[in-house]
Amino acid sequence: MGKKITLSVIKADVGSYVGHSNVYPALLEKARGMVSGSPLLIDSYVTHVGDDINLIMTHEFERNNGEIHQLAWDTFLACTEVAKKLKLYGAGQDLLSDAFSGNIKGLGPGVAEMTIEERRSEPIIVFMADKTEPGAWNLPLYKIFADPFNTSGLVIDPSMHEGFLFEVRDLIENKKVTFSAPEEIYDLLVFIGTRGRYCIKSIFHKQTGEIAAISSTQKLNLLAGRYVGKDDPVLIVRCQSGMPAVGEALEPFANPQLVSGWMRGSHCGPLMPVSVEQSTPTRFDGPPRVIALGFQLCEGKLIGPQDFFKDVAFDQARQTANFIANYMRSQGPFEPHRLPENEMEYTTMPQVIKKLKDRFEKVR
Repeated sequence: MGKKITLSVIKADVGSYVGHSNVYPALLEKARGMVSGSPLLIDSYVTHVGDDINLIMTHEFERNNGEIHQLAWDTFLACTEVAKKLKLYGAGQDLLSDAFSGNIKGLGPGVAEMTIEERRSEPIIVFMADKTEPGAWNLPLYKIFADPFNTSGLVIDPSMHEGFLFEVRDLIENKKVTFSAPEEIYDLLVFIGTRGRYCIKSIFHKQTGEIAAISSTQKLNLLAGRYVGKDDPVLIVRCQSGMPAVGEALEPFANPQLVSGWMRGSHCGPLMPVSVEQSTPTRFDGPPRVIALGFQLCEGKLIGPQDFFKDVAFDQARQTANFIANYMRSQGPFEPHRLPENEMEYTTMPQVIKKLKDRFEKVR
């Protein structure tokens, strides 16, 4: 048995610059100062997508470790104080409590963690999105781990041919169910097509039992009972040597899918793959963005990152996303650009109905 390494990716929006588009450099500096050199960590990398700070950390503790989560919580609190002094927008909006209780889950920040034994070579990709929700990973994860038209290794690689196990979470009922692909693909699709409720949490290699991918599934409006910002999920995917190749893991993002989020968390728009530098959503506070940073793990050290979506090969995807954004914006306040009533984060419907209740007449 080799040494186990845990990779923790924890994110939060603790103050935006300007509006909802970016993270002010002083906040990133504060975050790097808090986690860099921490005796708890083997290594760390701090980045952002849009207005979210993302902490990428490696350590030898198990998942859900209180000390690691405390470090992330303290980091976000310190960044919030900087944001408040600078009067940044939405300072501390993802922190739903004033007190840390041993685990950051349920307090607002998004969390994805996996514990692994490093293979001879351990390439991983950390995907991070802004202005969307955890269900945005459903389609890419399906394509990466279950679609042979996307991932040729499912057909021609003997170590992948048996398929993968998909753990799906019901975010409303707080339940989970596991599907085996390829034999239960149709059952799997019944659920994950409903992205607002059913989300792929983790994926496991069917033969070895090794974890292959893990996502954050926190939904802030469910945690807080009110709108406090979109969920802006993170995702970790292991690649190569029995797992999908790096190129196979990136391929689904070459054709932008429509996701929920965008302006006020209440609109449908294209998920645009961009570099870190381009991850500053401005048009109608969007469109939604996704970045992909690649690392080689070496005894817990993060060798990298490589900014994958910086590649010109994704220029066409960005052009397509802009075309889709133009079309969707032309629909204004009409569905499907505006989300259905039960999925909207902001809505005036109850107030308008109350105001007009006496003007509604029964149809005879």
